[in-house]
Amino acid sequence: MAKPKSFDLLLLIAVNVIVAAILTSSPPSVAAAASPSSKWAPRFLGKFSRKTEQIRYETRNFSQRLDHFSFSENPRFSQRYLISTEHWVGPDRLGPIFLYCGNEGDIAWFAANTGFVWEIAPQFGAMVLFPEHRYYGKSIPYGSREEAYRNATTLAYLTAEQALADFAVLITELKRNFSAEDCPVVLFGGSYGGMLASWMRLKYPHIAIGALASSAPILQFEDVVPKEIFYDLVSNDFKRESTSCFNTIKESWDVITAEGEKNDGLLQLTKTFRICGKLKSTEDLMDWLDSAYSYLAMVNYPYPSNFLMPLPGHPIREVCKKIDGSPVGTSTLERIFRGISVYYNYTGDVECFKLDDDPHGMDGWNWQACTEMVMPMSSGRDTSMFPAYDFNLSAYQEQCWKDFGVRPRPRWITTEFGGHDIKADLERFGSNIIFSNGLLDPWSGGGVLQNISESIVALVAPEGAHHIDLRASTNEDPDWLVDLRATEIKLIKGWIGDYYQRKRKVSDI
Repeated sequence: MAKPKSFDLLLLIAVNVIVAAILTSSPPSVAAAASPSSKWAPRFLGKFSRKTEQIRYETRNFSQRLDHFSFSENPRFSQRYLISTEHWVGPDRLGPIFLYCGNEGDIAWFAANTGFVWEIAPQFGAMVLFPEHRYYGKSIPYGSREEAYRNATTLAYLTAEQALADFAVLITELKRNFSAEDCPVVLFGGSYGGMLASWMRLKYPHIAIGALASSAPILQFEDVVPKEIFYDLVSNDFKRESTSCFNTIKESWDVITAEGEKNDGLLQLTKTFRICGKLKSTEDLMDWLDSAYSYLAMVNYPYPSNFLMPLPGHPIREVCKKIDGSPVGTSTLERIFRGISVYYNYTGDVECFKLDDDPHGMDGWNWQACTEMVMPMSSGRDTSMFPAYDFNLSAYQEQCWKDFGVRPRPRWITTEFGGHDIKADLERFGSNIIFSNGLLDPWSGGGVLQNISESIVALVAPEGAHHIDLRASTNEDPDWLVDLRATEIKLIKGWIGDYYQRKRKVSDI
């Protein structure tokens, strides 16, 4: 059902309060050393996620061009996609097609963690399609991951523009094969996938009639939003649970640095944090901790989940209980280890921790971050619980040149898709996009948080975390989440209904 106006007003007030707090926060100070996570923006997803839901689909492959924007003879590659026609009412009844824009990882993983699309498909009589993003999962050009990731020449075709073209070509050919040219397509996506969904709606409006972009930080570029906003929001999530927990984490970085400078400091840190093998630097440990805190903020769901790691409901609350509830005399580092174990070892099954595990093959994001996905991030001295750090574009460029032999283009995304005056741009050229964000999700700082027009709608959940609306429904879903999904369904039904009405008018002419 539609939200009452009073609820919209409360959401707007909540958004304005948070944004105002961040905009008026103290500017960050220049740190003596960069935060270990400052080189790249955190990946949108976690390193250790497991598939959770049982769903039925066929796995197929489609031959794609390596370069959609030239006519030179390049090798083709096989793009994997998942498809289900179980509930599709077919082309004669103009059954809709729900297309999830694949993210930076294995597409089966995203399909398993996007229960909303599968759950609503029957009531719409929709086909469900999950195409995999090029260079991820099994959709690897050049015959092997080693060759595809070999250097800047072979990685050159890993871009958002090429991925969107893949989706556009695939759906066009599939509709032709199914004689379904007139069937409406609705796009879905979360995180980077949500960015792709919104951008595809803008770039290919003739292919898709609308898009649900959940937790899509399309404004997290250049200086469109404050560079401190991501880490400020992570910090706020901890501070709202416990000021002492926030302070312990904030103080721990100096303790880690001091310990690492001792003769046997790295060995002691290895033992304290039960690292597999010997810790090579304090920066590696700090990066590991930084990632956990960021991911905890992203998946601070009100119920137990298994998206990134097996976690309890309200996981930040549980982390802070461990940190604050440690016995008197427990050292700062031991407190941090007890807290971080909620994220990395909630089941108690892990004997030691690997700091560089990447089972889902998401390291392609480092390349994307070094080319067009440049998301500047800083950490303030007073507002953040992380080490103070000012984003340094020159250092960033040097690191990208060292790692990949390329120079980033920090202005390319806003040139390609807009962002600086997103309200005016979308009012003029956009329609039928839902931007949904939870304010506990640090990526919401780069999201669209206010309505743009009657058909470009911002749904904001003050207690929501990272694309929680796209997750499968549970008996523990709070009322606000049930209402949020109902609003999304109503809007999507409206898009499809308008499409059918226009088709009928055309056929009557």
